[in-house]
Amino acid sequence: MKEKLVFGLDIGTRSIVGTVGYRKLDKFVIVAQRSKEHETRAMLDGQIHDIQKVGDTIRQVKQELEDIIDEKLEGVCIAAAGRVLYTVNTHVEEELDNREVTQEDIYNLISEGVEKAYEEFLSEKKETDEIKFYCVGHSVVRYFLNGSQIGNLEGHKARKIGIDLIATFLPDEVVDSLYKAVDIAGLKVDNLTLEPIAAIQLAIPERFRMLNLALVDVGAGTSDISITNDGCILAFGMIPQAGDALTEDIAKACLVDFNEAERIKREADVKEEVEYLDIMLLPQKIKSSEVHKITEATIEEMAEKTSSKIIELNGGKSVSAVFIVGGGGKITGYAEAVANKLGIAKERVALRGEEVMQNIIFTEETKKDSLLVTPIGICLNYYEDSNNFIFVSFNGSRIKMYDNNNLTVGDVAIQAQFPKENLFPKRGEALEFKVNGKARMIRGAAGEPATVLINEEPATITTKIRSNDIIRVVDSTKGEAANATLEFLPESSEVLNFVVNGNKVTFEKIASVNGVVQSKFYPIKSGDEIEILNGCTVKQLAEFTDVILDNKMNIYVNNKLADEDTFIYDNFSVDWTYDTLKSDKDREEAKEDDLDSYEESEELEDAYENLADAEEESVEAEKTNESDSEESKANEETVTSEEKTGKKVTKSITVIVNNSPVVLNGKSNYVFVDVFDVINFNLADSKGRSIVTKINDRQAQYMEALKDNDKLEIYWKEI
Repeated sequence: MKEKLVFGLDIGTRSIVGTVGYRKLDKFVIVAQRSKEHETRAMLDGQIHDIQKVGDTIRQVKQELEDIIDEKLEGVCIAAAGRVLYTVNTHVEEELDNREVTQEDIYNLISEGVEKAYEEFLSEKKETDEIKFYCVGHSVVRYFLNGSQIGNLEGHKARKIGIDLIATFLPDEVVDSLYKAVDIAGLKVDNLTLEPIAAIQLAIPERFRMLNLALVDVGAGTSDISITNDGCILAFGMIPQAGDALTEDIAKACLVDFNEAERIKREADVKEEVEYLDIMLLPQKIKSSEVHKITEATIEEMAEKTSSKIIELNGGKSVSAVFIVGGGGKITGYAEAVANKLGIAKERVALRGEEVMQNIIFTEETKKDSLLVTPIGICLNYYEDSNNFIFVSFNGSRIKMYDNNNLTVGDVAIQAQFPKENLFPKRGEALEFKVNGKARMIRGAAGEPATVLINEEPATITTKIRSNDIIRVVDSTKGEAANATLEFLPESSEVLNFVVNGNKVTFEKIASVNGVVQSKFYPIKSGDEIEILNGCTVKQLAEFTDVILDNKMNIYVNNKLADEDTFIYDNFSVDWTYDTLKSDKDREEAKEDDLDSYEESEELEDAYENLADAEEESVEAEKTNESDSEESKANEETVTSEEKTGKKVTKSITVIVNNSPVVLNGKSNYVFVDVFDVINFNLADSKGRSIVTKINDRQAQYMEALKDNDKLEIYWKEI
């Protein structure tokens, strides 16, 4: 039984190479191979510019091969050039509720990364507004857990997860032009792959793809780069410099045209000396060592750019080894320069040619070298499961996808521009508010993920798809909005302790919302400013204990007369009674002092009580000192005289309070607490804070004597 023949076309910038062969066990037999150069610049940098002329050249190659094999060729395998691929690096992050990371979370993150890469790519390519692109490959370079790099996210508890991702895109117009060109030649596409994938098919056997390797295909105008690791192709890249740059150096140095310079370049690798005619038609000779000297600077530049791109595509680090294919990579010194730039042993950068073709059988006399790697790889790729464009139905629309052997429902959804948020569960609206000045958020409930059916069978967004699958996706749902009452807040469980009429009472803290006191059943709203109060009024305490206060009651706070609006704090004592005031002294103080003064600290209250005694002691001391001198006697007589007439000796002093001058007058002597009579400082406004009092940069005593120009500081401090 005759073996099925596979026809592969390498549609290059300079020429088209056609290969026909078949697989026999683990061998691939090439029965015919022909090539033809383009008569015009119908192709530039791997992209077709004149579809008709490229189609005509393909027809000519096809005809030659049909004459050799005596069989009509109808289907063909082709490859899109690596130089037309666009690679984007991006980083995405996702906030989690300090919960365990699931596989769905990781897939969601990767999908978001591909979408972001596509958006970034389109923003850079203004000319692509009307062009459709396909994601032909994407790979995660690094995972991040709470900002730190990690090998695998699944199963870890996380507040935040992230990835660095590489995605590669192929323009639809490149694919369409390839399909149209082969159609002009009377062929249909059996398989479409990418040139880097085709080259890897032969240059890096599958058993080696678990290793972190780079393949560099050095062509005429560009050097295509691909990276493998963990059994897959990690990334694609390209630098716009290759063999033609070396040919141009030789043409300038030897004064020859491009074609003659190309011949000199090739022969210099196999001959000691090359003969040629310059543009003056004068015969010349050049040693191969001189040719290498001419191209040395450009080779170094190419090696530098190639190595930098390899490191970029490989996540900022070098690879384990590099394989070089293509005619441009055969130039002496290139492999060694790449090894040097990458910092790896020169033995780990090698030109791949005959040594990777042990399982390739040629029926015609053919030299096995690196030029044949990609053409043969295109044929071999036919035997892979996919690597072609397929069509699927997605919610009633026909979608074309590049099948990279790993397509899922999620990939189709992205290509169909199905909103990502409609694939994954949506959270209800969050509650955002402030508690004691600090931002707080309660997340809404999670909804249900999208319902996915493939050919009417239940599936998920991670389910792999096949050609002609009918996919139906029903939008995910949104969860309920977050809701909570004041009772939900942890601070609401805190309590205040009071001693009421000798009994201990525990009182739940009160919450104020936007300046209004609310019950614990108040439903929190977004934007609310909530303050958990550190105290309450006497009236609120009475209501809590089911006591009705009336105007005949006497109310005491910390044994001082107060009223129902007096604010009380933790561990305050409160008494309410119909009894008379506790003493005549209390009655007298109640008349003279502002009721708010009873909210001062005990130390300040004691200071006020002792103020009168301190003044009397000061007068007595003054009298004793005055009796020791004649001047004192005269003063004593003056005082006695003024006392008889009802007058009192006074003096004025100026002190600096909180950087402002304050005048004290009306007394003969002054102590620290006297300043409270003349400054605007509400001692009842503590709100749980402590008062700070200083004199001349040290702690003040309330009964400490004041003198002119003393510097005082008085302010509240949070406890």
